[in-house]
Amino acid sequence: MSISGSGVGVLDKAAAVLSALEDGPQTLAELVSATHLARPTAHRLAVALEFHRFVTRDMQGRFVLGPRLTELAASAGEDRLLALASPVLTALRDHTGESAQLFRRQGEACICVASAERSSGLRDSIPVGAVLSMKTGAAPQILLAWEEPEILHRGLQGAGFTATNLSAVRRRGWAQSVGDREPGVASIAAPVRGTDGKVVAAVAISGPVERIGHQPGRHHATAVMASAKRLTNLLQTTPQHSSAS
Repeated sequence: MSISGSGVGVLDKAAAVLSALEDGPQTLAELVSATHLARPTAHRLAVALEFHRFVTRDMQGRFVLGPRLTELAASAGEDRLLALASPVLTALRDHTGESAQLFRRQGEACICVASAERSSGLRDSIPVGAVLSMKTGAAPQILLAWEEPEILHRGLQGAGFTATNLSAVRRRGWAQSVGDREPGVASIAAPVRGTDGKVVAAVAISGPVERIGHQPGRHHATAVMASAKRLTNLLQTTPQHSSAS
């Protein structure tokens, strides 16, 4: 990857680090290989970007793109999905009484990009910017189920769900998880589709099993699917330069 460009060397090198992370989580060694930066330089820039939340780390300690990029995109009005998601997630939270989230896939990671948390009581808190594994949980099943066969096959390697599970997800239009990501936590997710019909995100709710139940889809799948469909419709019909009120 070339690091030449603007003539401001440190910015070009930082941009090279961010560009390398577009492909998903990277160890320091992988960043060095992708950017051709010296190891101390790559580490110093990655840590500095982490301080400013342009970069964060996943559960394995690898570097990934951070929540500040999402926040800036939304503030600039360039990310219609995030601009439109907030009222949809709030309505879903109020209807179900459970925390609601929006997830996107980034390489081999599942990123929470928006949320509406319960205001009180026992809750399952997934903060914006949280980096989760693509191998367990309801949202990863949604983000993987409609992928091309090669990507789907690769995503199933080491996963806590099977091709049969994903076939059922495609058939019914939702996924559920009970105690897979975290003991005692259940979740339900449904797909959000872009203008080309491809799955671009997953709407989900999550909460403790003792409240949400061992068959969460039975109680909440209809509401989650309706919210995902609403967000899909808004995304496909809202003009490019419009923002949610």
